[in-house]
Amino acid sequence: MPELPEVETVARGLARVWEGRRFVAVVCRRDGLRHPFPQGFAESLAGRRVERVGRRAKYLVTRLDGGLVMLGHLGMSGRMVISSLRNVPPGPHDHVDFVTDDATLVTLTDPRRFGLLTLCRESELDAHPLLAGIGPEPLEPGFDAAALAAALAGRATPVKSALLDQRNVAGLGNIYVCESLFRAGISPLREAGSLSMAECEALVPAIRAVLEEAIAAGGSSLRDHVRPDGELGYFQHGFKVYGRAGQRCPGCPEAPACGGIQRIVQAGRSTFYCAERQR
Repeated sequence: MPELPEVETVARGLARVWEGRRFVAVVCRRDGLRHPFPQGFAESLAGRRVERVGRRAKYLVTRLDGGLVMLGHLGMSGRMVISSLRNVPPGPHDHVDFVTDDATLVTLTDPRRFGLLTLCRESELDAHPLLAGIGPEPLEPGFDAAALAAALAGRATPVKSALLDQRNVAGLGNIYVCESLFRAGISPLREAGSLSMAECEALVPAIRAVLEEAIAAGGSSLRDHVRPDGELGYFQHGFKVYGRAGQRCPGCPEAPACGGIQRIVQAGRSTFYCAERQR
């Protein structure tokens, strides 16, 4: 599933071709994906001007004139691909086309159909069921050591699980939590409430740095993620621990006592870490 850097990459790609443009046609080839599209979905979008494309947690947020907002989630396999108007039939997984007034085509392709698109009013956005209760954005000023410490206080759950909880921090997923904990030198097995303020002060910039580097690299293309321009992300080439079980930990001796990077399973998810460096 796309995490914050992948969704941010998609949002920035769409912003370049959508902002300031009008949808002249929206074509839906299905009644919905994970959920049905709202009644009159395509008709509600046609003719509207896109004011801003952004992101909240792992959701795409497209603001249009008249106070309408389109919320989107890419699910497990969704892609938003920019092209010129096609002169060949759509593929079997090309479910929605967005055509703007400069003849740019953006196609939502989703083989597994776990994505979603829905509509709401700007005034309803913060309270929308998809977004209500989501925690602070980790790249915004409000996310600091004090905020993180407050979110983790008294929590007996492992810190890895606490960071994956969208109520504590928005947009983090398995890859970037593993990488952030490694950079901060914190074991994923630690109880979340046991982190000191000093450890939170180390973890917050580690999270920011990992996310910023991943966004600059266009995200991580492990399975389905493709940037809107059709190119792959390449942050996966910079992983320090994720997916590297059994390999030597960066910075550890050739034969560390921990035996290298370990893989364990927490709450059904793979966790990668170095027991020598992360305490």
